[in-house]
Amino acid sequence: MHFLTKSVFLLFFIANLVGCDSQVKESNSPGRIVDETLCQFSEGECKQNVHNMTVSLLIDPVFAPSEKPLQVKLNFSEAVTNVDVRIEGRDMFMGIIPVKLTSDDSKSFSGQAIYGSCSSDYMVWRTIISFELNGEVKSTWFDFLADNH
Repeated sequence: MHFLTKSVFLLFFIANLVGCDSQVKESNSPGRIVDETLCQFSEGECKQNVHNMTVSLLIDPVFAPSEKPLQVKLNFSEAVTNVDVRIEGRDMFMGIIPVKLTSDDSKSFSGQAIYGSCSSDYMVWRTIISFELNGEVKSTWFDFLADNH
């Protein structure tokens, strides 16, 4: 009876350790579906049109490895001010990771970030960007897959 109780507890514990995301796993590896809504940094900058201007994001290394320093590059087609960037888990709270940026021209920004790993092989992160354009606060976000080999 004692063995049965321990076995049931162990199975329950293992079942609850299954990853950070309950979504269907998607990847660009052969035989798996690529989620087209996610940035693919291996193909270049991820771009969006925000209020008639282009905002682009690039993370290097392009496969966005967990627990390694990431270089975050952000470009705007027009000069902006008060740029704020943070990275958060899209589907699960993994903390808030601020990205301290530097810029020489108010259009190109860069900074570093590092985020933790997930026990699942499918963790989507969201880079949330807010900025001021002509005195108005604007925002957008980019989603990407961590450890996207």
